[in-house]
Amino acid sequence: MHRGYEILLGCLITVVIVGVVSISCHLRRRAHNLKRSKKDIEVTAVSVEYEEVTCKQMCTKEIYDATENLSPLNVIGQGIAGKVYKGVLANGWPVAVKHIVKNEHAETFLREVTSLSHVRHPNLVSLRGYCDGQEECFLVYELCINGNLSEWLFGKDKNLSWIQRLQIALGSACGLWFLHIYPEGCIVHRDVKPTNILLGVDMEPKLSDFGLSRVIDIGVSHVSSEVRGTFGYVDPEYRHNHKVNAAGDVYSFGMVLLQLLSGKRAINIMNTAKPMSLDRMASMLIREGNVLEFADPRLNGEYSTEAFDLSLKLALSCTGHKKQRPSMEQVVSHLEKALKISMRDDDKHNSISIIESHS
Repeated sequence: MHRGYEILLGCLITVVIVGVVSISCHLRRRAHNLKRSKKDIEVTAVSVEYEEVTCKQMCTKEIYDATENLSPLNVIGQGIAGKVYKGVLANGWPVAVKHIVKNEHAETFLREVTSLSHVRHPNLVSLRGYCDGQEECFLVYELCINGNLSEWLFGKDKNLSWIQRLQIALGSACGLWFLHIYPEGCIVHRDVKPTNILLGVDMEPKLSDFGLSRVIDIGVSHVSSEVRGTFGYVDPEYRHNHKVNAAGDVYSFGMVLLQLLSGKRAINIMNTAKPMSLDRMASMLIREGNVLEFADPRLNGEYSTEAFDLSLKLALSCTGHKKQRPSMEQVVSHLEKALKISMRDDDKHNSISIIESHS
């Protein structure tokens, strides 16, 4: 009898031990799998992050596949260096591809790859990759689906609200500020203008086209260069002394800000006898006490007069004498203030409208 109990008890103990060992092994295996999964997730995240920020070299076939053999139907722009095509990479990324004829604009290609391949900022267009062929080369950028600022300022079927204009100005200023204080040396864009300010999905501005950019080593005040840029946006002092520095970008930005305020071209070519620059026109209206006449009629008067006045004075300080121009850091600070004032006034206006609608 006791012998039977001993056998039964032994069997039960064996079952329990086997069960405990099995459960322990299962838990260990599960823990290992969880740890491995977590590691896999971390590796994947790092890979995605690396993929997103890395500018990679591509082959010609990838470019032609992405753009359907450089189909004319995919042309979205035309620059000095060549045409720009929209396309889709094999990984699904929508891109803009700049086609450059190498023997004519090899310098443009090298400058853009050098400037953009390692520089990342939310307000700079991202260079996804490049292709260096024998007779032609390509630059592959992220695609900004809302086109460029010029299309929105001067296009017939497009318009920007006052708040949008300030946000575009502020974002562009942040991008330039980042370039000017870059740790490896001040990057001077040299061609800031509305067509080189692209607009992303949420209308966020991104500076593009670094084909004329120059890097100034730390501790160096300027570099000498032939005059390059776009008529109407080139710093007059740079035209005379050929000295490239950050102040030239500040001048160009001031002209863009004046266009955001007025909706006008940089140069008034209607007066063929004596074309007038936008900054001169603004200064003349201020002297005559007609500041608000400078405002873009398409705004329909829906803007903060206080913020408009602040922004106009800021723009004219940017286009003034080089020694009196603000830094891009100061420009950002002033635009943040103008945007804050505008948001406050907008909230007040909306509150009044709600009260009136219920009265």
